[in-house]
Order: sequence, then structure tokens, then C-alpha cells
Amino acid sequence: MGTNIELQSADGFTLGAYEAQPEGAPKGAVVVIQEIFGVNNHIREVADGYAAEGYVAVAPQIFDRIEAGIELGYEEPDMGRGIDLAFQQLDHAKTLEDLQAAINYAGQYGKVGVVGYCFGGLLTWLSACHLNGVAAASSYYGGGVIGQKDLSAKCPVIMHFGELDAHIPLSDVDQIKAAQPDVPVYVYAADHGFNCDHRASYNAESADQARTRTLAHFAEHVAA
Repeated sequence: MGTNIELQSADGFTLGAYEAQPEGAPKGAVVVIQEIFGVNNHIREVADGYAAEGYVAVAPQIFDRIEAGIELGYEEPDMGRGIDLAFQQLDHAKTLEDLQAAINYAGQYGKVGVVGYCFGGLLTWLSACHLNGVAAASSYYGGGVIGQKDLSAKCPVIMHFGELDAHIPLSDVDQIKAAQPDVPVYVYAADHGFNCDHRASYNAESADQARTRTLAHFAEHVAA
């Protein structure tokens, strides 16, 4: 369903992206922001899923500024490398420029929603607060959102967290709720990464419920 495309950032840097097109006329677009594992098979499958719902889905390869085409698995060495790439090597200011390039590109298809997972959940929140052209955002278990909880979103946002997530304790979730009373924050009986069916932490019931809420959110704010 998908193809590989190129995006050009504001500073002229070219990064790759995976684009999935719907069968009929698109009702808008969704930018899918990767986890710390790159635009791998799972993220491509997520993009395909949004395309099946009628949206053009674009998943930018935000690690391309470090090394083109990074795709990681979910074993311990992958986890360690992904954390290093995302939080030590990556220039987050440039990453936001690259995400703006993806949003600008996706905007040719209508309004744009943003959804992201793990590290991408944090970037989804930052995109909603800092970037232009985002009509709605859905952030999944965003590691680091707690440190950015006092920002102001420029579009409607929903958030999803797992109550069993050792990386993001419920005390952090409660602080986010308190700081963002207008942002619906949903908590599931699940662990970190519950949306990813390639991982042991996958929770089908929670994933389905979060996706249903995200699709309703995009239907209200993104779909033409």
C-alpha cells in the first residue's frame, strides 16, 4: 500500500518518509511519528492502518539526520541504541523542522492530524504546541511529556498512557492531567508500548480502544 518518498526540511536537508495512500479520495492526512526504533515494519503497518481509514499517512524517518534508513527491532541492544539515538544524538530542534516538513507535505491532502508513540508521543505533543498546520494530535505514552507539561497546544490533543508503564509513572500522568485540564488523558490497564503488536507489551484491548478514540478525534478535527 505504501511507497518511500523524500521530504525537504527548511534547512535543505532531505529525509526519507513512508507514505500510504487510501483507496479513494483522502479525507485528510495523518503524520505518524516513530518510536525510538525508527520507521520499521510496525510503523509502516500503523501508517497503512490510517490509510485504510481514508487518510494519507506519512511517517518521516527522523533518524535520517544521524544515519539514513535506521530500523531497529525490540531486543535489549535495539532498545539501548534507540534511546541513544533519540535522546543523545538527535538534534530535537532539527527534528521539529523535519516534522514541519512532513506536516507541510501532508497538507496538500487536507487537514493534518499527528499521532506518535513513545518518543514519538513526546514529539506529537511538541508538534501540537510548536508547529503550524496541525489540526489535531494524539500522543501515545510520550516519554518526556512530563518535562513539557506546561506548554500550550495550538490544536485539540488527546493522550494515552498505560497504568503499568514503569517508564511513565501514574504520578507523572496525574501531573500532566493537572497541568492540562482541557486535554483528555486516557489511562489503560496496559504497559508501555501497548499499541505495538510486535512487542510483548502489546495489549489488544487497550490498543483497539486507543485507536478508536484517536480515529474519532481525527474524524472530528481532521476529516473533510
